[in-house]
Amino acid sequence: MRSDNVTKGPERAPNRSLFYALGYTPEELERPLIGVVSAYSEIVPGHMNLDKLADAVKAGVRMAGGTPILIPAIGVCDGIAMGHEGMKYSLASRELICDSVETMFMAHQLDGLVLVPNCDKIVPGMLMAALRLNVPTVVCSGGPMLAGRYDGQEVSLSKMFEAVGAYKAGLIDDEKLEECTENCCPGCGSCSGMYTANSMNCLCEAIGIALPGNGTIPAVYAKRLQLAKKAGMAVMNLVEKGITSRDIVNEKSIRNALACDMALGCSTNTVLHLLAIAHEAGVKLDLSIFNEVSAQVPNLCHLAPAGPTHMPDLDAAGGIPAVQAELAKKGLLDLSLMTVTGHTMGENIQGAVNRNHNAIRPIEDPYSPNGGLQILWGNIAPGGCVVKRSAVAPEMQKHSGPARVFNSEEEAIEAIYNSRIRPGDVVVIRYEGPKGGPGMREMLNPTSALAGMKLDTSVALITDGRFSGASRGASIGHVSPEAASGGPIGLVQEGDTITIDIPNASITLEVSEEELARRKAAYVQPEPKVKSGWLARYARLVTSADQGAVLE
Repeated sequence: MRSDNVTKGPERAPNRSLFYALGYTPEELERPLIGVVSAYSEIVPGHMNLDKLADAVKAGVRMAGGTPILIPAIGVCDGIAMGHEGMKYSLASRELICDSVETMFMAHQLDGLVLVPNCDKIVPGMLMAALRLNVPTVVCSGGPMLAGRYDGQEVSLSKMFEAVGAYKAGLIDDEKLEECTENCCPGCGSCSGMYTANSMNCLCEAIGIALPGNGTIPAVYAKRLQLAKKAGMAVMNLVEKGITSRDIVNEKSIRNALACDMALGCSTNTVLHLLAIAHEAGVKLDLSIFNEVSAQVPNLCHLAPAGPTHMPDLDAAGGIPAVQAELAKKGLLDLSLMTVTGHTMGENIQGAVNRNHNAIRPIEDPYSPNGGLQILWGNIAPGGCVVKRSAVAPEMQKHSGPARVFNSEEEAIEAIYNSRIRPGDVVVIRYEGPKGGPGMREMLNPTSALAGMKLDTSVALITDGRFSGASRGASIGHVSPEAASGGPIGLVQEGDTITIDIPNASITLEVSEEELARRKAAYVQPEPKVKSGWLARYARLVTSADQGAVLE
């Protein structure tokens, strides 16, 4: 075992003495040492229950003959970080988390990992580290929040951001805004729609690195604690059999995850994270594969913000196994692949039943014959860009309109709040990419403001930044190359016509090549927005969004 490097032999007596200082016994040091990496904190609603979950994981490890060791991890709450300079740190924190998990594991020579994250960048950051290390690993997430209640309906965080837009437009008053504020997020867990956190937790299950139920069992259910105990036991089975993270996460299992991504209608951020996860797993994955899978896999779910259902509805309908069972009817999954249960994907979903056709459409009657995400290409995005097609109104699947150009999120939101955006416009927000932001901020404020003002069916938004999974409408992000890297989005001028054709995967700036060449010759690159601190270092090292925004 790797832990022999710190526990065995007379040469390691000094190392053992420090374990004894921690209260470990010789008997505990004879067992495999399992890192339980918990992102518990008192600043993230999705993480406020992770202390209890980590304790349950530790109990499972002990029951199966291992010695659990709790290790901390940071985590940003994207909702609290939204709309100000704090959001610059969110995506960048993914790399910090990855590096810190690698550091703690290698410095202390552990034998396996149970990862206990929940929210947006923490899940992929931890998983990236496990794949980089290639060690026995189980992901056990914190679980989704229950839906809130507002105005007689079930709601979640996206409704809160849209309520701000409605307030700014004079559609609701102070009292209604406060009612929504107090009731949309009822307690612990990752926000209840198919936003990025829940998307990644579901995809961990779909890829096989998490136990069935990981993506959908609500945070407050006892089943979530039971799942954590089983995760602790499962990692011990992996250690005993020598099954590592890259045995489970490989080219075929990533394709399984992509199929579930398209069926579920996951966040556009899954594109960034799956690219980064594949990079750490040594798997070649490019944007064209997303459209290839999307063309084959129908969209079966319309969870918030695309529709009225929430994560507890998906769980009650049978969860990810029920979605996988629907996909398996048409041979859209490789069911032979090993998972952390010790069984194949096919064995895991035996007996899975779709119990609610409102939450999971039968594959014979999908919302659409294509998947929830679409990659677009064109002269404004030669490296591609991404849209959550399943959350775009039918009338916006094809759209052409004048560009309204802004060089930051703040400029755009000020224009939106002051009613300077008109139906038919195409809002362009640039210099918000991985380098230009830096940190590629999520922009839920402008998308939700447009939705709250009832403009999401007539106004498109294009950015080299990215969107929250809670965004809906023709919100097209990850434009690559970004403006700060000399991408054509930096050449767009106010009033230029931009044509969007989501079904045909195209996006076009209606300007001649000669005119673009003239603009490029006259272009002057702006000064970096951040010149000190680790974000400045991040900006120098980060790659393009179409490469997963990983560090060089």
